Amino acid sequence: MRQTWRWFGPKDRVSIDDMLQAGVQGVVSALHHVPTGAVWTPEEIARRQDDLARMTDGSPSGLAWEVVESLPVSEAIKTQTGDWRAHIQNWITSMRHLKAAGIDVICYNFMPVLDWTRTDLAWRRPTGARCMRFDFTDFAAFDIHILQRKGAAEDFPEEVRDEAARRFAAMDNAAREALAGNVVFGLPGAAESFTLQDVRDLLDSYAPVTDAVLRRNFHAFLEEVAPVAQDLGMRLCCHPDDPPFGLLGLSRIMSTEADYAERMAAVDLPANGITLCSGSLGARPDNDLPGMMDRLGDRVHFLHLRNVRRDSDAIRGSFFEDEHLGGQTDMVALVAAVLREEARRRAAGRADATIPMRPDHGQDILDDIGRGGQPGYPAIGRLKGLAELRGVEAALSHGA
Repeated sequence: MRQTWRWFGPKDRVSIDDMLQAGVQGVVSALHHVPTGAVWTPEEIARRQDDLARMTDGSPSGLAWEVVESLPVSEAIKTQTGDWRAHIQNWITSMRHLKAAGIDVICYNFMPVLDWTRTDLAWRRPTGARCMRFDFTDFAAFDIHILQRKGAAEDFPEEVRDEAARRFAAMDNAAREALAGNVVFGLPGAAESFTLQDVRDLLDSYAPVTDAVLRRNFHAFLEEVAPVAQDLGMRLCCHPDDPPFGLLGLSRIMSTEADYAERMAAVDLPANGITLCSGSLGARPDNDLPGMMDRLGDRVHFLHLRNVRRDSDAIRGSFFEDEHLGGQTDMVALVAAVLREEARRRAAGRADATIPMRPDHGQDILDDIGRGGQPGYPAIGRLKGLAELRGVEAALSHGA
């Protein structure tokens, strides 16, 4: 596995120096300041490459931008409304510019409205560490009583509705605002700017988009972009839904192995691939991560390795982001499956035999607490996770 690290750009509280000291081999980044649907120009791509090529003192870092995460897919493309055709062409143009800059791997997602959803961005663990948590009942309180989405109550079991009402009644205004802010943080680029009415308006735009329509629109997108990626020698890899079950009345079509198999078959090209995120997929008890790696591994172009611990075996339920070796996904078995796939690729002479991996998320520990970094992306917590994953890989590879 090639060890990479996500970097959010010059404003990231985790510096290039920090990444070097963590011993990473490559960088995962994106142009978050470019509006969704617009073209990523060669100049902006080169500027980001220059940013990460130097340490704080100006000396060369030796690091390169190797994976894009994410080149965003606009809501217009997902709903096939407005300027969606122009947005697809801009996505393709951006892809060509990235290839010209030497970047071959693009991670993206097709989640409606929310890129990810949590109800607590700094949940305290018994050790004093902080992590992100999705509490299903708190989310119901947000959906039913704060957002007041039409029909929301019918989407939750009676016992969850009742407990959500009790929790909401016990919250003061500050607690209600904090919960809403945590949920809205998962809107792309919207942490500080989106209002609840903006969320309602976005949800309204999805009213005609049934599960079947969203799948059709995704396939139409793939039919346009995947052949170009194949011709360019690029690898596209779709990230799973996070969490991998329906929320806010929206369809989820990248939550299970069957979803991935259907999407890969829809445009059956090697370039049309998978970001295997063990944390997102692991939030469902019916997802077998080592098995998915064995069965779908030839199309896995990017790995997010993190772990979660679920409160129950319900398909839709609460979970928190555990230590990398501490959750309910058998990380040793998953890494073993990755190494088997890499060995198969080497035997077949594939140029992509080494799969880029990043230690996804991490708990805030030690000096991470109070740093004010991007939620889920601490310096020391990720370094701890990376060290553990390195150890697993080294042990499994010993003598091979």
